[in-house]
Amino acid sequence: MSLFIKDDFMLNSQSAVKLYKDYAEKMPIFDFHSHLNPDEILKDKKYTDLTDIWLLADHYKWRLMRANGVEEKYITGEADNYEKFLEWASTISKAFGNPLYHWTHLELKRYFGIDTLLNEETAPQIWRISKEMLGPDGLSARELLIRSNVKAVCTTDDPIDDLESHRKIAEDQNFSIKVLPTFRPEKALGLEGQGFLDYILKLESVTGAKIDDFDDLVEALKQRAEFFKSSGCVVADVSFESPDFTVSSAEKAKSGLKKVLNGEKPDSYEIEAYRTELMLALGRIYHKLGFVMQMHLGVERNYNTRMFGEVGPDRGFDAIGESISSKSLAALLDGLAKTKELPKTVIYCLDDKDNNMIISLLGCYQEAPAAGKLQLGSAWWFNDHLDGMRKQLKTTANFGHLSAFIGMLTDSRSFLSFTRHEYFRRILCDLLGGWMESGQVPMDYELLGEIVKDICFNNAVKYFNINF
Repeated sequence: MSLFIKDDFMLNSQSAVKLYKDYAEKMPIFDFHSHLNPDEILKDKKYTDLTDIWLLADHYKWRLMRANGVEEKYITGEADNYEKFLEWASTISKAFGNPLYHWTHLELKRYFGIDTLLNEETAPQIWRISKEMLGPDGLSARELLIRSNVKAVCTTDDPIDDLESHRKIAEDQNFSIKVLPTFRPEKALGLEGQGFLDYILKLESVTGAKIDDFDDLVEALKQRAEFFKSSGCVVADVSFESPDFTVSSAEKAKSGLKKVLNGEKPDSYEIEAYRTELMLALGRIYHKLGFVMQMHLGVERNYNTRMFGEVGPDRGFDAIGESISSKSLAALLDGLAKTKELPKTVIYCLDDKDNNMIISLLGCYQEAPAAGKLQLGSAWWFNDHLDGMRKQLKTTANFGHLSAFIGMLTDSRSFLSFTRHEYFRRILCDLLGGWMESGQVPMDYELLGEIVKDICFNNAVKYFNINF
């Protein structure tokens, strides 16, 4: 069988090959949005086998296995690691067109030197080879970061987290990769959530201040954001379903919170007003601290209520939901812009039909001195595939300034997922190389090559103001 992942993989012209080999391939990685566990980096975690590092926390793979008719015991259940791996091998062997097919074979090649296609026949050999490279004396979390040419990575963290792992990593003079926290106050925004009151108590505990009203809450979050900044934080994040930021009332936000603190139930208007007013307050905090504000929009969580009850959240039962309206998003952006407190902002939408609407709206608020101050984020989650990435790149070029785009991220819990940067870079170079071949852009490798390098790494470093 001929080699699958070759040097020209996904590069369909000589121009694309040259852009990739000469400009993209060796660029470092700044992964500004991930779900890696910082404690695993601090302790330099070792992994027993491919299931341990690949399958135990990857809802992308779990969904595909369910779609292939695999029983749940081999996905999140009691089957042993080898049995789970065999089911994954059977599942991925014919998953053509799914990005997991490409990612799987890129990861096997880059981290384990395995060129063999993964299927039921090859699974035992691949298991044996990879297991010899893992285990107590094998590849570790830190070594995988180093091998991936990662220079900095941002984890996802709650305002109440102590960030002890981040601080200890930063103090380790034998490890130069930056591991930075991300301020994600999602639980504070969920006024209607079952665990909201418990969360407020935890926030009171870490701040040492009583939260009796809305102003107290904002002050507590501001204190934690300042603490995050002292620990290297440069970015905030939040995920919404379909918020209505046109509902804005400081009075209703305060009354809604007061009701919850008193054990009463807020009405729907108070819930929306609370979310709007708190996002406006957070946006002002981010602007003052120099944080980039990321927003992930349009996900509906835990549709399968039976499975949610059995295995919990983040297990592959989320889907594309209704996205935000342009008026709603504009209300938030305009509320911050009118007082000149709009921070750098990156918007990710789960339904790519909204790309045009969002990027055209972002164009209304671009301003000096930052190039691309407001960004349409890279193709996210269900769009994280060849067509989705190409579409996002072309939309950014058509509506904005592609050369200012901050590029790719993993959004992953796996230390093998950095091949997604390679995947993105190949798609980027294939797109630009195709434009060169067709005469849509100049046949100028130095010019296009610098743009490639900027999108791969340099733009994000500048945008997030990272110092190496």
